[in-house]
Amino acid sequence: MCAKVTSIGLKGMEGYRLHVEVKTFVGNDSIRIVGLPDAAVKESKERILAALRSLGYTVNGQKIIINLSPSEQKKSGPMFDLPMAIGVLVSLNELVISIPENNGFIGALSLDGGVVPVEGMLPAVLAAKRLGIKRLYMPYDSKLPVLDFDELEIIYISTLKEVIEKLEGRGGALFLPKIDVIGLDENHNFIDFNQIIGHKSTKRALEVAAAGGHHVLMTGPPGCGKSMLAESFPSILPPLSKEGQLEIIALHQLSGISYPNANYPPFRNPHHSASGISIIGGGTYPKPGEISLAHRGVLFLDEIAEFPKKTLDMLRQPFENGKITISRTHATLTYPASFILIAAMNPCPCGYSGSNTHYCTCTSRQTQSYHNRISGPLRDRFDIHLKIKPVNLKVETEKGEISSKYFQHRVETARNRQYERYGKELCNSRVSYDTLQKTSPISQEQHRTIHQLASKKNWSNRTQIKIIRLARTISDLEGENDITDESIWEAVTLR
Repeated sequence: MCAKVTSIGLKGMEGYRLHVEVKTFVGNDSIRIVGLPDAAVKESKERILAALRSLGYTVNGQKIIINLSPSEQKKSGPMFDLPMAIGVLVSLNELVISIPENNGFIGALSLDGGVVPVEGMLPAVLAAKRLGIKRLYMPYDSKLPVLDFDELEIIYISTLKEVIEKLEGRGGALFLPKIDVIGLDENHNFIDFNQIIGHKSTKRALEVAAAGGHHVLMTGPPGCGKSMLAESFPSILPPLSKEGQLEIIALHQLSGISYPNANYPPFRNPHHSASGISIIGGGTYPKPGEISLAHRGVLFLDEIAEFPKKTLDMLRQPFENGKITISRTHATLTYPASFILIAAMNPCPCGYSGSNTHYCTCTSRQTQSYHNRISGPLRDRFDIHLKIKPVNLKVETEKGEISSKYFQHRVETARNRQYERYGKELCNSRVSYDTLQKTSPISQEQHRTIHQLASKKNWSNRTQIKIIRLARTISDLEGENDITDESIWEAVTLR
């Protein structure tokens, strides 16, 4: 008899429906797994045999072939132990039931018949929801947040015997472990805006960047506050939605690290000595890189000119698409990478070009060479360019500073306006130009003004579109339905 059981396969964060096909016939005692399995999948046959024998089942005199379909996809990890064991039992007529195709199974087997969690279960659950799976059998993992979906019923199991009883309708009351619901946690380590003295115009620019998801390049001498401003930036971002929280935890789980506070957007700050693979992602066994771990959050590149030019140019694709595609011999993986990039650099190699307090020792050629480390196409992709200057503490200390809570409320309100306008969680920096024009058309006079400025300053088409996007975000912050003339002029100053 041939049995078919549904499971979930993963290609990065993208999941696909995997069919476990099992065929048994009289022959030598053996189990063979086909369908491009890796070493961990091949070892599943030993775990399956031990688990079945511990429950009193025997496969003596049987040759078992297990096909993991689609056969052209590389399969990895022990997540398919449970569906393969169920398929073997159905094929041997030890389990005489019809398993619906919209019932999925994931989990690894222990030798005594227990079902244990493995890495990558949360991405598989999110993929099952997207693929239309109605019921999913999986082991409970205390490291995962609450999983409560209207379209997907999750049944937690602990042993293979328990799965069999539930499939045959003999299981008792469904046991649901106590799970702590993700709630808002105020104990985050972000610097508050009221701790930063001065920099009023810079804070305004960062507010615009947070509201529309715009990228920022800050240039200034050492000690002027670039790093502190960047580290405080996440404090004005709104908390993540439940969908965003699960997505962030799933990415960190694929990377093999834990994310302690899923309520707030992630903040990643890699050192300039980090390799291109660690930032972009990939490797022999591909994993998400820093840009994916910063998904829905902030990626801060301090001293961006010190990063290898090749690594920086790799950021072009995620800049535009919000995702990164990694191609390898056996598979092509795609990870989400929709982040806000905050970059900081000095005005010259010594850092004191234009300073009133320090003498710059750099020649014009050295300064030009330093700036050329960031290619023109990459520099053009930054929405906001800021020149940071040191603050006069004697003057600014007398003024009161505004808390991040105030900015966060304004940013959240502006983002809600964008979500309502576009019908999904999409910010102005990511929306297509056609959609932007349909939802927020600019007047002929505004178009003429931008065109005249572009002719004078030799702006590219990308720069002109970024001006309109920035103006749309500024208008959202001010509660305006249309793009105003004032917002366009402010957007020009931010460029």
